[in-house]
Amino acid sequence: MTNKKKIGILGASGYTGAELVRLLLRHPKVEIVLLTADRRAGQMMGDVFPQFAPYQLPQLVTIDSVDWAAAGLDLVFCALPHATTQAVVQDLLSKAPDTKVVDLSADFRLTDPAAYEKWYGHAHHALDLQQEAVYGLVEIYRRDIKKARLVANPGCYTSCAILPLVPLLKAKAIESEEIVIDAKSGMTGAGRSAKEEMLFSEVSEGFHAYGVGHHRHMAELDQEFSKAAGKPVMPSFTPHLLPMNRGILSTIYVRGRRGRTAQDLHAILAEFYAKEPFVHMLPFGKTPQTRHVRGSNMTMIGVAADRVPGRAIVVSTLDNLTKGASGQAVQNMNLLLGFTETLGIDQVAVFP
Repeated sequence: MTNKKKIGILGASGYTGAELVRLLLRHPKVEIVLLTADRRAGQMMGDVFPQFAPYQLPQLVTIDSVDWAAAGLDLVFCALPHATTQAVVQDLLSKAPDTKVVDLSADFRLTDPAAYEKWYGHAHHALDLQQEAVYGLVEIYRRDIKKARLVANPGCYTSCAILPLVPLLKAKAIESEEIVIDAKSGMTGAGRSAKEEMLFSEVSEGFHAYGVGHHRHMAELDQEFSKAAGKPVMPSFTPHLLPMNRGILSTIYVRGRRGRTAQDLHAILAEFYAKEPFVHMLPFGKTPQTRHVRGSNMTMIGVAADRVPGRAIVVSTLDNLTKGASGQAVQNMNLLLGFTETLGIDQVAVFP
């Protein structure tokens, strides 16, 4: 007999699903008992990702074949495409209401149904659950997450920007109208499905912006920054694609409010994150690199003074598959199931 919690992963054949398996295989208090991947149903995880061949894992099945009431799952991770999760989660929770859910799609991140419809092009089909969901950025919403049933895991770009900026907006330390977020991500942020624009020859030896002026993550940023500032905030945000596998780095330009200097902003962040296990502030003037967080659940933040008095440059970085997705999801799971928050995700970054 085992007293481990029973865990399911929906959409296990994608990069975030594989990252969840990687982390949970070494988690001492959970057991993976369900893996779904409709196109890969009938295969083993080791057939899809050879690194898992040595490990005992359940066979991949279709979502439609799962009996939620009989499965007896303590928690389910949904690593499904946007817009497909709503119906699945609604069905799951109607049949197994005691199961906890951590959703890694964008389906439950926005609290305003009108904003969701505007940015995603269709009405939300599970409004009751949308209102119930808690935004899963642990460092900001830890207390609410512990009491939740459904957690909306944040986006990778948004996590990298919200962590350094929300404390500054809460402290009214920066001008909310002058936030510029210049963000770069590795290729895995685009998912695993075959796309012509993601071919090696299309992205290697190059670097480009995309979603310029209309990226969907803007809705998350607007929501969380406005909440922190107590008034509408609409930052300038531009994502870029880099020819690397993992990592996000955001270079953020801000202006101090009422005489706040770059050193003041650094001090606010250092105090806010002094006891956080997965956010590390570098000494003033130092900036992080993506290679310093690869494979870890760590976010590193640096602050430097701009040459123009009153302006500051904030640089943050995280691994888009770990703290930006699956690691953060496990961090949420630990809170939901009453485990130590760092359990199973305290790996040191892989370098070189």
